[in-house]
Amino acid sequence: MTKLSRRRFLGTAAAIGGGSFAALNILTRPADAAEFTYKYANNLPLTHPMNLRAQAAVAKIKEESGGRLEVQIFPNNQLGGDTDMLSQVRSGAIEFFTLSGLILATLVPVASINGIGFAFKDYDQVWAAMDGALGAHIRGAIDKANLVALEKIWDNGYREITSSTHPINTPNDLKGFKIRVPVSPLWTSMFKAFDASPASINFSEVYSALQTHVVEGQENPLAIIQTAKLYEVQKYCSLTNHMWDGFWFLANKLAWTKLPANLREIAAKNFNAAALGERADVKKLNDSLQGELKSKGMVFNAPDAEPFRAALRKAGFYKEWKGKYGDEAWGLLEKYVGQLA
Repeated sequence: MTKLSRRRFLGTAAAIGGGSFAALNILTRPADAAEFTYKYANNLPLTHPMNLRAQAAVAKIKEESGGRLEVQIFPNNQLGGDTDMLSQVRSGAIEFFTLSGLILATLVPVASINGIGFAFKDYDQVWAAMDGALGAHIRGAIDKANLVALEKIWDNGYREITSSTHPINTPNDLKGFKIRVPVSPLWTSMFKAFDASPASINFSEVYSALQTHVVEGQENPLAIIQTAKLYEVQKYCSLTNHMWDGFWFLANKLAWTKLPANLREIAAKNFNAAALGERADVKKLNDSLQGELKSKGMVFNAPDAEPFRAALRKAGFYKEWKGKYGDEAWGLLEKYVGQLA
């Protein structure tokens, strides 16, 4: 595995992002100079590929719209935690927001179906489903919640479990384990099925919760473990690949429909293209980060997924969530991943 140093990654990231992380937060012209000035908020650090690709996209949107549409980027929870920003995009206080479908499920229940534990075996299955019929089904449900979801979902990566106390090798290692999970019923349900002790905590509070030992561990993709410096407060990283997670690019429906059709086309085209670029960036970064995180002191192990899948099946987890999502949505999931329940 090729080691990608933080310095090399940041250098590459600067090139993608137009050469300056600071530019993510700076308007290059007065707000009243544009016909439409929209805010885009997210919960990820400046160095994450999402923000770098988004910066390139908003520059293209401004150029292709002749300056009529400017998008300000507010990264790293600057406008609040996930639940706060979801409320803001629904009210129109912000126009754009990228959010994990697993958290969006508090509003649109079916949006969490891509996070069913140990469902997707690889990225081929993920993109076939999310760019296909399953993704279309979810976007239709989001539309009914008075939000617009753009066609291409951004990659958050497969999620791994980290711990300050012990590695996770088997389902038994999760019994009684105090783990931070996002504010989402699916996460809580899955870890309770393993007899763990999940605690729902917004991402903006994760580092301090780990640092003060409110929880022993957390679970996130390697890119977030690295960019959020969670290696400073976690020792073990178990490559469980227990959930695949992505970010829907959401728009306030009223703000979206206020844009003339040609501006909507420009925005959608560039944000969708950025999503595809970000997918490649995240895969490349996750493929290279294990070596760098080892150099930071993290200890890795790669458990077999099948005992965890069997434990969930025995606990009735798949049967429970099939009932919650309904036969149509569950059938679309199993179309791509095979029978689960």
